[in-house]
Amino acid sequence: MKRLPAILLLLVPVMFNCTHIYAASAQTSNRNTITTNQIMKFESLKRPVISATGEIFAVEVAPDRGDSHGLVKRITTSSQFIVEGGSKPKVSRDGHFVAFIVEPPLLKKEMASNKENEKYKLGMVLLDTKTGKESRFERVKEFSFNESGTHLAIWFEPKENEQSDDKDKRVADANLKTKRTADKFDEGSELRLVSLQGGTSQKIAHVTRFYFDKVGKHLVLASNNIKSKKHQLVLVSLDNNKKEIVRQFNNQQIGEVSLSENGQYIAFTHGDIEQASYGRRYQLSLLNIATREVTPTPVSTDWKLNRYTQLHFSKDSERLFFGRVPHVKQQVELKKITKQQDLFDQHIVTEQRGLRIWHGEDPLIKPNEINKYEEELQRTYLAVLHLRENNLVQLADAQVPDVLLQEQSRYVLASSDIPYRKMSTWAGIYRDYYLIDINTGHKISLLSQQDTEQQPTLSPRERFVAYYQQGDVYLYEISTARRHILTKVLQVSFVDEDHDYPSSAPGYGFGPWLEDDAGLLIYDKYDIWQMNTTSFEGFKLTAGKGRKQGIQYRVTGLIENENTPEILAVDQQVLLHGYNDRTKGDGYYQAKIGTAGVTTLMTGDYKLKMLARSKNAPRIVFSKERYDLFPDLYTADVLAPQKAMRQTDFDEQKRAFNWSKSELVHWTNGDGQPLDGVLIKPTHYKEGNRYPVIVYFYRFMSDRLHAFPQMKLNHRPNFAWYADNGYAIFLPDIRFEVGYPGATSVQALTSGVQKLIEMGVADPDAIGIQGHSWGGYQTAFAVTQTHIFKAAVAGAPVSNMTSAYSGIRLGTGLARQFQYEIGQSRIGESLFSTPQKYIENSPVFYAERIKTPMMIMFGDKDDAVPWEQGIELYLAMRRAGKEVIFLQYEDEPHHLKKYANKLDYSVRMMEYFDHYLKGKPAPIWLSQGEAYSEYKKAD
Repeated sequence: MKRLPAILLLLVPVMFNCTHIYAASAQTSNRNTITTNQIMKFESLKRPVISATGEIFAVEVAPDRGDSHGLVKRITTSSQFIVEGGSKPKVSRDGHFVAFIVEPPLLKKEMASNKENEKYKLGMVLLDTKTGKESRFERVKEFSFNESGTHLAIWFEPKENEQSDDKDKRVADANLKTKRTADKFDEGSELRLVSLQGGTSQKIAHVTRFYFDKVGKHLVLASNNIKSKKHQLVLVSLDNNKKEIVRQFNNQQIGEVSLSENGQYIAFTHGDIEQASYGRRYQLSLLNIATREVTPTPVSTDWKLNRYTQLHFSKDSERLFFGRVPHVKQQVELKKITKQQDLFDQHIVTEQRGLRIWHGEDPLIKPNEINKYEEELQRTYLAVLHLRENNLVQLADAQVPDVLLQEQSRYVLASSDIPYRKMSTWAGIYRDYYLIDINTGHKISLLSQQDTEQQPTLSPRERFVAYYQQGDVYLYEISTARRHILTKVLQVSFVDEDHDYPSSAPGYGFGPWLEDDAGLLIYDKYDIWQMNTTSFEGFKLTAGKGRKQGIQYRVTGLIENENTPEILAVDQQVLLHGYNDRTKGDGYYQAKIGTAGVTTLMTGDYKLKMLARSKNAPRIVFSKERYDLFPDLYTADVLAPQKAMRQTDFDEQKRAFNWSKSELVHWTNGDGQPLDGVLIKPTHYKEGNRYPVIVYFYRFMSDRLHAFPQMKLNHRPNFAWYADNGYAIFLPDIRFEVGYPGATSVQALTSGVQKLIEMGVADPDAIGIQGHSWGGYQTAFAVTQTHIFKAAVAGAPVSNMTSAYSGIRLGTGLARQFQYEIGQSRIGESLFSTPQKYIENSPVFYAERIKTPMMIMFGDKDDAVPWEQGIELYLAMRRAGKEVIFLQYEDEPHHLKKYANKLDYSVRMMEYFDHYLKGKPAPIWLSQGEAYSEYKKAD
């Protein structure tokens, strides 16, 4: 641990009432030139967290390449620390302690072989924010503060070649002939319980599960020492750190453990250790902490518990939720050839086959089924035990498998995609939704074939369900089974107004519910509506200012608690985030529940992101950024962000370089449709000069006007690097027409580029275009239709929609058909019904028209787009005699992961554009290619 450099010692109150807070950086010539080396070292802020009391925040500071460090700061003072190697911080409730994961140093990992790399495990560092003392631990598997912040549990990886003590060894030797079966699932490892108040700690060996209650009374652990036949349920009283073995078995493996919040019960599962864990059946038991009495729970012949059963007590300790399965059985083991006669045994020989059968009526195609195998293997079906009555009710089942568990006491919301699994191949993912009565298990059908993205919301007191369907918001009244259309007479659209896909347009979603289920907030494109659940009437909480001013208002700064969304009180003041659709700037605003009207707190030409909210104090952490302003962290009272304190100054990194600014560009395409885009001029831009331009795009890009450029090397051009090397960067919006995605994309791109030429910014003979994935497709298609671009780089493009239509997305195992019929590719119909549209939108069929040099990039393990699509385009252009080069990155997915490849691609992309747009000499790899060769392997 060391003190921060002076540049970070900031505690600056900042008033945000003016549009521009900071003067633009002076364009001086004595600043550093941006290089790939500078980008690699440029630090970003990740995963900020704040203590529940709102006094301490911590954040990971991560360069694009290299080792992260942790930054910890006391908000109201200048006390702060750097924790070397720290990442992914967690903060104790009062902020007294902060824990970070510690990754092995990058240099060590880079120098190690793959086999050696397996030895490097994560570590952990614990920082005392009052003294600055650090405690470091190695081989940490998991760590967790308890809810009250008094203790920390550190669970370690098993030690290599761990030796049993003499007593364990003697017991193990005596049991060598038993049939006990143990695997890694059963094996425990050491857990250290640290008392943060007293500074003491104790070790518990062979831990396989642990659980802190939420009220800070107890810790329960499962300790399974298989060799010595000691399977112990251990309870630690956190007020005095007293450890007690409350239950012990010699032949029962203890599985899952949990505690009721009233301190009355321990719930735990246990099963016969002689059975392999894969197919072991477990029993659920309750232990009364006061009496130590153990009560078995009801059992069923139809439902069993397995090793994936999890336990969850309700907050009021009235119910215990857990998962069950219809069957538990051991994994099938195929016979192997072990003797001469086995060579001719048909059954044994065919068991050595490698075969997967794809049936036309399979619910899921095989790759998707395989992708979901582990998920389905671990699936359990939720049941609930009512503790007072000892009444067990099965809630989920094979037909309705998914239950959304919140802190309700009468109903839960459940869903099923089972009826639609086959059609998901081409039609997208749908679900049926149900209400399940917790007391009886009775299912009430609520919605059929609902888009899975349009999930209903159950009111906190379980009186209503709100949902969106076919353009309107409905309220389902559970007690009367009546449905009310809340939006029918509101005379405003609740349909996504920018939806340009061949599918039903979604809604804008819901805000929080009001207390006592008196109402809820719903969103249209711009405004927030407060709806009354008694009168079914509503009013614009934002008083219509959103649509009038083009500001999209949304509630923000809420407290996030697991399973318990925040409920708004009548007359409560709430913080709103507003995005101005016209200026692309953000703001924070204040509204009062029950009263129409919005008060502006801060607004301007910048982007605001809510990052964290303390649970027990009204304090928030947010960032503020522009293209020329790093997204540093600010803290404020939740209703006074305009009085925020600036807590970091990583913008200092940017001030070492020449930096440009972004500006909004408006134009009209050939159909008279108004479009927006972002223009980033070169850092040394001079009015009257024309510059080479890189066009980068996907769909809507103008909302990035005030976004700080991502200082990374990846599959995109680094905007700051290109701007500092004399390029203008153009990010145009694309609005698509269903059935004609290629043509409408080209129309938007060419009209936007023409606007830059008319502005006098763009050199018409030096326009380059780069896109990846969907942007890669548009890039490849564009150069078949226009010659305005002088160089093109297409990353992972679809080139032939007719062959891609029935391809597989290897990352998910899903078929690609749905993407064309209802998704991003926007054809809107099947290949069989409109083959001509697939041909018309496919670059490969127009390869002979291309006059633009193109560089194609693919990872040959692409998990989204079949990399053969790149080969098709390369071969078509090669056959047509066009200028083409293909970069095949080995063993890489859709987005490059290996840093060497990301750096290599970034450098080659710059060299490529420099040659074609600036006239620089072509590097050898571009002018002559590169012969295949194999390199000497390391010893």
